[in-house]
Amino acid sequence: MLRYLLVRLGQAIPVLVVMSIITFAIIQAPPGDYGDFIRTNMITQGNATPEAASAAADAYRERNGLNDPMIVQYGRWVWGIVSRGDFGQSYAYNKPVSEVVMQRLPATIAIALTCHLLASLLGISFGIIAATKQYTWIDSLLSFVSFLGMTIPRFLLALIILYVLAYKLNVQEIGSFYSSKFGGQPYWLGWFDFNWAKLWNLIQHIWPVIAVATIGGLAYNMRVMRANLLDTLNAQYVETARAKGLSESAVVLKHAVPNALHPLVAYQGVVLPYMLTGEIEVAIVFGLATIGPAIVGSMNIGDTYVTATLLLVLGATLIIGNIIADLLLVALDPRIRVGGGAA
Repeated sequence: MLRYLLVRLGQAIPVLVVMSIITFAIIQAPPGDYGDFIRTNMITQGNATPEAASAAADAYRERNGLNDPMIVQYGRWVWGIVSRGDFGQSYAYNKPVSEVVMQRLPATIAIALTCHLLASLLGISFGIIAATKQYTWIDSLLSFVSFLGMTIPRFLLALIILYVLAYKLNVQEIGSFYSSKFGGQPYWLGWFDFNWAKLWNLIQHIWPVIAVATIGGLAYNMRVMRANLLDTLNAQYVETARAKGLSESAVVLKHAVPNALHPLVAYQGVVLPYMLTGEIEVAIVFGLATIGPAIVGSMNIGDTYVTATLLLVLGATLIIGNIIADLLLVALDPRIRVGGGAA
């Protein structure tokens, strides 16, 4: 197992290198850079003359190396990462990119994992219920719910919830994680004194994001689980288990479900970066400071190093997710071996 992990981690390095090169090239491909953003802002918001704005933009490009060839900019970025752990300087935030990422990454991971956990637990449970109640009203209702979850755009659901909260329920302070009263309070007020009021305030603010981001994953998990379980329930070994006198619940939960879970477990390797960016539409609608809006915003203004670093983080989560999925498959089915040896 350890050898397998080391091999997979070693294979991840060239994958990340190639991914970073392609990403950096795509980011640099469109015309314009952060200098153009400065020029536009100086003209539209600072009432500067086009000549003065162009001169300021050219000076900024020269000072920050934006006039250098793409390969030089890429090499400088990669060398900073390898030699100093420096992911570059954000043009827009005027701070190290690592600080920008770390300000948004913990909240994004917490939301993504919560959505992923809820989507997996509820989707798999509903899929089991729908499969075991095939062609009943329960199956029809759950299938209809999954159909809605797969087809309705998440940004539309977010806009509907935002409209109801703001204009119908008159909810205040939308667009932040906390109310102003709790924003500066710590979670731990003492050794054994947890700030439950702040946690509840957080839940009140982010439940729309979690609800909308969970619906799509829930619908997918339910449809896949239902289809896989229906196929598995007709397998010969399941009929043998029934013939031995096992109860239907034991047949389903102990024999059919573990084998029906294989495609969903393998899917976890792809879903991690999807979950990190899955709230992008909702976070933009609600104005939350997570990774999704940061990627879109940095792309719009040409903040190259922020965009490249965030996409590199997503690539790393994809690789980590695939390794975790392989290990989960081994734990789920002892017949599977990794690395050509014993698990």
